[in-house]
Amino acid sequence: MNAKEVITSGKAILGIEFGSTRIKAVLIDGEHKPIAQGSHTWENQNVDGLWTYGIDRIWYGLQDCYADLRKNVNEQYACEIEQLAGIGISAMMHGYMAFGQDEKILVPFRTWRNTNTGQAAAELSELFNYNIPLRWSISHLYQCILNGDEHVKEITYLTTLAGYIHWRLTGKKVLGVGDASGMIPVDPATRTYDAEMVRKFDELIAPKGYSWKLEDILPESLPAGADAGCLTKHGAERLDISGHLQPGCPLCPPEGDAGTGMVATNAVKQRTGNVSAGTSSFSMIVLEKPLSKPYECLDMVTTPDGSLVAMVHCNNCTSDINAWVKVFKEYADLLGVEQDTYQLYTRLFQIAEKGDPDCGGLVSFNYISGEPITGCMDGRPLVVRSASDKLTLANFMRAHLYGAIAVLKFGNDILFKDEQVKVDRITGHGGYFTTPIVGQKMLAAALNSPISVMETAGEGGAWGIALLAAYAVSDKQHNLADWLEQVVFAGNTGTSVSPDAADVEGFNRYIQNYIACLPAEKAAVECKK
Repeated sequence: MNAKEVITSGKAILGIEFGSTRIKAVLIDGEHKPIAQGSHTWENQNVDGLWTYGIDRIWYGLQDCYADLRKNVNEQYACEIEQLAGIGISAMMHGYMAFGQDEKILVPFRTWRNTNTGQAAAELSELFNYNIPLRWSISHLYQCILNGDEHVKEITYLTTLAGYIHWRLTGKKVLGVGDASGMIPVDPATRTYDAEMVRKFDELIAPKGYSWKLEDILPESLPAGADAGCLTKHGAERLDISGHLQPGCPLCPPEGDAGTGMVATNAVKQRTGNVSAGTSSFSMIVLEKPLSKPYECLDMVTTPDGSLVAMVHCNNCTSDINAWVKVFKEYADLLGVEQDTYQLYTRLFQIAEKGDPDCGGLVSFNYISGEPITGCMDGRPLVVRSASDKLTLANFMRAHLYGAIAVLKFGNDILFKDEQVKVDRITGHGGYFTTPIVGQKMLAAALNSPISVMETAGEGGAWGIALLAAYAVSDKQHNLADWLEQVVFAGNTGTSVSPDAADVEGFNRYIQNYIACLPAEKAAVECKK
């Protein structure tokens, strides 16, 4: 079938991912290749000190993204999307979406970006003997309990953004095991919430007298390929406001962006890993065995099929780079020089390659929001330099590219040096890698490891959840890892870049300067505007 026949025969599969700055939709064919795309640009808001997206903006963004996909299909193939073979919904992980008896949200959606849960995360980490990050749903829930928030007693359902959208489209309160593992730890043996930790939490809050127990309000955890419900008539109408899309197609278990990143980079098998670098950055290394002990900067989650993963999550990555590129664009406009934004990114990334390996002494802190790994609970973007440092455009841009992945290095050094974790392949994806080679070289220097990038590097997440939707409707002759390896990627591992010794040494000097300048960043955070 050609692409038009795939669409008109109802055999196309749709993946939609809610990223931090873009909602993306990808339509794939029977060979798992993208044949149409749509997108919607959005931004979170800081309301009363908490990062959020309004419910109305969530639905408007989804509908506008799907409308853009329909437009793309109509322009390319002169046809409509009437039926789909499968749908997958993915979104940024963690956060807090609590609903009451009337199925309305009780407090505004609190995203992964919020760092107001320090006390809760610390107490739960001690209770569970397991690192519980600030952004996990259980941290948000327990912080609300510690704060005495009135809405807690009214909770009937707690889920993530992906779980919420899936629920409204299908009526099913379920979650993919990878996304579920970012709510509360999952037991890889059962691929559902750790029973002992659930019991401890219930005992901890028992004196509060709530009418619910934890498992009463959590979505059911499902592995990749499981039955997760079908698109209802109401769901079809909410997704496609034009009324063309018909109900009935199956949806795969909704997943978080970490899981879709693993799928899109063929990094589900043990001894593989990936780095997602966009608005935030995180690395995922699929482990052969548990780590020797908990680490505060390492989050233990799972792949979409339930294997244990060590995750290093950083709240910030490319947002500060985007801000500086906007400044350079304004300067070009001031000079009357018309400059395509994509080309401007490319040129600025490429000039960074010509900078000194240690950025001439310049250091960039890209903290738009807080960065818990380095102990900063709020964001203050900052460039630090001494009078003797070499301030050039190349060094300036290289410092920002280094700064975008600096915190990522801290956690991975523990994995590779302290825990002696072995990895056969690390694949990068996300906007940081859109300019060919440059981001790869920088990350290879940071991790002192070869980095592969595939053609889908800039658009992986929506394609990743589309692949999970395709797997859910496949014949299941392979497990997920083998299906990806043998069917989807067929041995393709992308283009690999090995670390350059001078760059590795330079990045290590940069990190030494970075650590030395952290007190300046923390002082900037303490100086409230």
